[in-house]
Amino acid sequence: MAEKTIRIGTRDSELALWQAHTVEKKLNDLGYKTQIISVKSTGDIILDKPLYELGITGIFTKTLDVAMINGDVDIAVHSMKDVPTALPKGIVQAAVLERANTLDILVHKGNLDFLNESGTIATGSLRRQAQWLNKYPTHKVVDLRGNVNLRMKKLNEGDWNGAIFAAAGLERINLKPENYIDLDWMIPAPAQGAMLVVAMQNDAFTLDAVSQLNNIETEIVTYIERQFLKTLEGGCTAPIGALARYDEKEDTLHFQGVLFSLDGKEKIEVDKVVPIEEWKKLGFYSAQEVLNNGGTKLMMEIKNNLKK
Repeated sequence: MAEKTIRIGTRDSELALWQAHTVEKKLNDLGYKTQIISVKSTGDIILDKPLYELGITGIFTKTLDVAMINGDVDIAVHSMKDVPTALPKGIVQAAVLERANTLDILVHKGNLDFLNESGTIATGSLRRQAQWLNKYPTHKVVDLRGNVNLRMKKLNEGDWNGAIFAAAGLERINLKPENYIDLDWMIPAPAQGAMLVVAMQNDAFTLDAVSQLNNIETEIVTYIERQFLKTLEGGCTAPIGALARYDEKEDTLHFQGVLFSLDGKEKIEVDKVVPIEEWKKLGFYSAQEVLNNGGTKLMMEIKNNLKK
């Protein structure tokens, strides 16, 4: 085997490093040499503005994209839900690892009485905010930014009733507390719980190495979810949820997609089961259905509201 060392680019948060080390171990087990190189992203540095106000798609991935294009790293490891649906020129999807837990969870302070009265919930996600307000219209939602460790610290020190997290992130770094409930009614972000490895299109050695880590089922379901997002023109800035699941017994795909208004009052959803053969256009057709059912108008309203 060639002696090239595959340099793995990652953000420097505990979760991002866990993801990078997971990929590193898998590559080492296949006999490849690796080196981890960590960088800070704009999304990690600017914590005083909501994500949508920063106006950058791929705020957590841009720094690593630049490092790859400059030849400082060979691959980058991301939480797939943070990655824009259109990758920069020259960068390609090299592998999607087997998916973890897709659920959102509510971490609380040990008392859930607020669910039946007024409450304050923290999240930096417009998708989570809209879905929470849809279910609990009397509640208040406040912005919460930072890596998972920092967000957990802010929750513990703050006077909110709870905060919403992706279960997968907390599970990966053993940070999931006792006081939580699964939000199984909340449609997750497209590709939530999946890890993506990207590489340079012209780097055959690295692409060949990383392709061995790919999980085909996760690749297909995340493709459907991200196609749904891309067709709705979602980026990070619209309350869009999507979840595709494969039923091995029936050889079918179950897809749930949803678009909300920012205040959670409007909801346009699609829920369908199709044969596995229809996977390639499932996300596209589902998004078209949402757009035709009022989604085009709603997306315009969301974009206009976010510009104010």
